[in-house]
Amino acid sequence: MKRLLVVAMALSPSFSTSVLQPTPPMGFNNWSAFMCGLNESIFIDTARSMVKNGLLDAGYNRINLDDCWSTMERAANGSMVWDTEKFPRGLPWLTKYLKSLGFIPGIYTDAGKKSCGGYPGAYGYEELDAKTFASWGFEFLKVDGCNMPAGTESEYKQVYGKWGDVLSKLNMVFSESAPAYFAEAGNLTDWYSVMGWVPKFGQLARHSRDTLVFNSTSYWPDITGWDSIMFNYGQEVRLARYQKPGYFNDPDFLIVDHFDLTMDEKKSHFAIWSALSAPLIISAWIPGFSAEEFKYLTNKDLIAVNQDSLVLQSTLVSQDGTWDVLTKSLANGDRLMTVINRGNSTASITVPFERLGFSSLGPVQAKDLWTGTQWAAFNQVTANKVPKHGTAVIRIGGVPRPLVITPTGMLFNTFSLTTLTTTPKGLSWANSTAADGQVWQTKDDSTIRPLSSPSQCLTDVGHGKVELEKCTGRDAQQWDYLYSGNVRSQSSNWCLTETAEEKVVTAKCLYEDNTQVFGLPSGVEIITK
Repeated sequence: MKRLLVVAMALSPSFSTSVLQPTPPMGFNNWSAFMCGLNESIFIDTARSMVKNGLLDAGYNRINLDDCWSTMERAANGSMVWDTEKFPRGLPWLTKYLKSLGFIPGIYTDAGKKSCGGYPGAYGYEELDAKTFASWGFEFLKVDGCNMPAGTESEYKQVYGKWGDVLSKLNMVFSESAPAYFAEAGNLTDWYSVMGWVPKFGQLARHSRDTLVFNSTSYWPDITGWDSIMFNYGQEVRLARYQKPGYFNDPDFLIVDHFDLTMDEKKSHFAIWSALSAPLIISAWIPGFSAEEFKYLTNKDLIAVNQDSLVLQSTLVSQDGTWDVLTKSLANGDRLMTVINRGNSTASITVPFERLGFSSLGPVQAKDLWTGTQWAAFNQVTANKVPKHGTAVIRIGGVPRPLVITPTGMLFNTFSLTTLTTTPKGLSWANSTAADGQVWQTKDDSTIRPLSSPSQCLTDVGHGKVELEKCTGRDAQQWDYLYSGNVRSQSSNWCLTETAEEKVVTAKCLYEDNTQVFGLPSGVEIITK
């Protein structure tokens, strides 16, 4: 498996969407804080606060309206109509005002017959509505997926494809909610299918649940704010292969002022989304933020990671129930280590260089992106005193030579979440424990090797059997990682498979089947055909 030449991938003809939005959007949306209680003053006060407190200067330049901005009926000519009680000076006035401050305005519609809040949907009105929104001054459109006539994957593809065609002619950023309506199914084939086509039509796609709204206990009484963040993060890490410059997986809004989050959890939310190069869209009452909240949201080092031109999504090195360790490469050759403390007490963790994807020859320069502290690290990098539900983010650079990276981390089934594991008893799919036998190097020669025994290669020995054998460079030890999530043997053209008994085998490649779709470390070459 060769290291990914990201620029080449971004220009691949398989991804035809123009790079209208090369890095993740940043800004504000009203939904989580206000839901249908939006009005003109909220957006005016929010915009002024964002300017005054440095959010606009930090890059948060989008202000988006969500559902419920319209009247309950269309005009006689079929056009949408804004609610004059909520927006007495009109939406064209509001977009002009926001642009005068330096913001880019966005708006919401729904692909179905009615919006999620019961307002007119855009089904059958796509071209008319797009032109209307553009004429009002909007340059970003979120298209939700409630109340579709049939609700099938093929119908969503047809309708969202139509939206993609219409919006591309208007140079309007397209946020797609289609994947969220297929997540959490017993069979994830449709979810994977939708995730496969949304990058062709738009610039970002919300893939799963909403993050919690302000009155979330009325909807999800048993889910905490931290649960919500971890759930959406857990969906996001399954999908790294889809992200590229110009398209971003969207784990939903930053709920900065949610009552159920501690300050460490709020900072974790921002740090994790930054490491994932996910959209940073705040949905909260910004004028009410504390100085500490403005400070962490404008952290230049973390925003630089989020906006890095490679926009690689951080991927899992290991999980053990307490610690999640993730890595990715940055455009200047640096390596990013992100460590999430899911435990219930402050603790420290040390990660060897090999797990981070580079050799232990010489020191590296490490920088804590929260504190700005820098130090020379030898053989390992330590995240010190990470608080309960806190997240450490450390940027690592080679001294004096650039790092030579081998994509390294978990190889896991994105349905069952079991991890490819080697022990003295052999290969299996097992729950994550962070053992060296669950951390895999994906080499330039297309081999896959466990950190516990790097001279051995994952080998297709024929007749559906897979074993670890001494690396010799033969075809049976070379594997391709496909855009579909399949890991395909170059010798047999069969795909790595998890059986019902959690055995590691190869079998005829199926279409995005639960048993054959896997997550690999970011930086691995992705075969798009």
